[in-house]
Amino acid sequence: MKGNRVVRVGFLATAGVLLVAAPSVLAVAGVKDWRWLTLAAIVAPVAALLSGVWQERFTRAVQVRDERAWELAEGSYTLGGKLPRVRDVDPIVLGVHPAPTREPGPGRDRVPVYIERDTDRGLRARLGGSGFVLLVGDSTAGKSRAAFEAIRAVLPDHMLIVPLGREAVAAAVRAAGSARRCVLWLNDLEFYLGAGGLSYKQVAEMLAGDGHHRVIVATLRTAEEDRLTAASEEKTARQLQRDTQAVLDLAHRIFLERQFTAAERTRAGEAAGADPRIADALTHADTCGIAEYLACGPRLLREWENAWSRGAHPRGAALIAAAVDLRRAGYLSGAPRPLLEEAHAGYLEARGGARLRPESMDEAWRWATQVRQTGNPLLQSTGDDDHVEVFDYLLDVTQRRSPAGDHVPAEVITAALRYGDAAQAADLATTAYNKGRYQLAATAYQYALNANLDQHGPEHPDTLTSRSDLALVLWALGRPAEAEAENRAVLKVRSQLLGADHPDTLTSRSNLALVLWEVGRLAEAETENRTVLEVQKRLFGPDHPDTLTSRHNLANVLRDLGQWIEAETENRVVFEARTRLFGPDHPDTLTSRDNLAYVLRDLGQWMEAEAEHRAVLETRTRLFGADHPDTLNSRNNHAKVLRDLGQWMEAEAEHRAVLETRTRLFGADHPDTLTSRSDHAVVLRDLGRPAEAEAEHRAVLETRTRLFGAEAPDTLTSRSNLAVVLRDLGRSAEADELGEPN
Repeated sequence: MKGNRVVRVGFLATAGVLLVAAPSVLAVAGVKDWRWLTLAAIVAPVAALLSGVWQERFTRAVQVRDERAWELAEGSYTLGGKLPRVRDVDPIVLGVHPAPTREPGPGRDRVPVYIERDTDRGLRARLGGSGFVLLVGDSTAGKSRAAFEAIRAVLPDHMLIVPLGREAVAAAVRAAGSARRCVLWLNDLEFYLGAGGLSYKQVAEMLAGDGHHRVIVATLRTAEEDRLTAASEEKTARQLQRDTQAVLDLAHRIFLERQFTAAERTRAGEAAGADPRIADALTHADTCGIAEYLACGPRLLREWENAWSRGAHPRGAALIAAAVDLRRAGYLSGAPRPLLEEAHAGYLEARGGARLRPESMDEAWRWATQVRQTGNPLLQSTGDDDHVEVFDYLLDVTQRRSPAGDHVPAEVITAALRYGDAAQAADLATTAYNKGRYQLAATAYQYALNANLDQHGPEHPDTLTSRSDLALVLWALGRPAEAEAENRAVLKVRSQLLGADHPDTLTSRSNLALVLWEVGRLAEAETENRTVLEVQKRLFGPDHPDTLTSRHNLANVLRDLGQWIEAETENRVVFEARTRLFGPDHPDTLTSRDNLAYVLRDLGQWMEAEAEHRAVLETRTRLFGADHPDTLNSRNNHAKVLRDLGQWMEAEAEHRAVLETRTRLFGADHPDTLTSRSDHAVVLRDLGRPAEAEAEHRAVLETRTRLFGAEAPDTLTSRSNLAVVLRDLGRSAEADELGEPN
């Protein structure tokens, strides 16, 4: 590569020398025509000036090219220093879990015979053109293997680009965008999202245009998908959350079940003769998935559980427990060994401490990182000796088993902040926010902001994003004045640096409008939303996702202003556009349909509103399941319109069911649970049960005051609700003490 650079630069220099020497060359050649000599005299000094400029620019261009090539090679998987073809890559390198090897002999392959999955045909058809395909399912469901077999069957000669971490994404996408035929492989997609990671713009630009065949193939565990999309309602203003959702919206999602279907078991039976490991797995197919068994997930889980026994490996088990909880908290990078050593003490003590006769730290690490016969260790090095990651099956099982409100200890998260960087702090903050741990989220976002300030300064994009995200948490904690001030400060800097029409500036203005809307300054919020909307329509067009989001936000403000006819019109336009662009089942389309139903309620069109809420509820239940946060939102909304229709008994039953589910899933103190408890109390009042309603409203008020502060918007709503019930009970003096008007 360096030799090529010398040749090219040398050629340019030679050409420049010839131009500069043109008059002398012509004289030696005996040319006497004054016109040629005059032209040469003019060209020579200009060439002398420009040749140096051209050489400098060319040299710099070559340097940039070489730097990018080095960056790509350093941050991506290569074979012999070059990006490989799909056909040349070992599936284990791509994240396919190895299985125990067969008995000694020529067939000692670490990956068993592949069993065709029911989703294979659709997956492979998708790979026939450029696009983004995302396989979702539990750990060891076979996502990575199905994806690998698909690209090997359909795209064997395509270049394969596998970035080794979030920081390598930019170089990988840039390389993919310049290739004619390539696969960008993103196993465990959560590692590539967030601050500095994969963006909507990168994906859209990589896949845009014709004359190429570029494919993104990614996998994502179900629990991680739930974590990433936990706050899917559009009122959220956290930029990183919105960026992540925007990336996920670009993908064609394929769900892979952990348990094999009857047809898949039949095919497994046909393959069992060629691979005895398949036959063994089939004998356990009633209790676990075949891919799950082949990856030895249950066996490694049992080994971890047994390690807690007295005199076994309790310290090693505690190291693993700490690693699992760090992942649950959103710490996605490999965990530093010193962090695990610091954090494990609490887990060990909770199980019995010294009474368990824990082994030494060195012995604990040897046991935890030992590669088993299965080919998998419980804790695996991430490429250096200082960081490890936990076998994801252990994480998956823990997430499924954890009861509501079983949060990762706050001290573990604050310890992780001391070891991580700004991006890791932002990941921790996002997870804490989604779980309703707003104070912890504020601490983590503040840490991310401080780290970005130290590393980049106050005007860097990452710094401004951290400041914007912190503003939302400040609002949730009942500090709207600070939230508004932060949003205005970010907006000012972005306007000065990027201009009023830059997408980031428009995002800041939208975020400010959201805060103004939430605190009830509706006229200001309307003005901001209309301004942003007009700019986005002019720059991006009426169907751009950002344009539709702004129109959606404007409709919410108009609804609160009582301008219900216009709000209905805006919601219908957005709903119809999203249906046309994304399809009727897309999450954004369903959100628009739900909001349209809200406005229909305001207009007194309760039967139509009930039908719309019910349709959204049925679709979300079918797509996401009964316990998904969006499904529960729909069920809650449907209960509200039942109340509007005077069907109070049905409404009370629905609100109570949602409350019980949210309490089970999220815990008693989660914001969504408190909303359900408040809505349930409202219906109790309708049913003539004011004493019960008072007790519920009072409990919600006390919890919201404790968690979010006395002036938080939801806390003020609880005070108002309680005051209404107190007046029903003839206790107006107590109601007045709450500060509510008569």
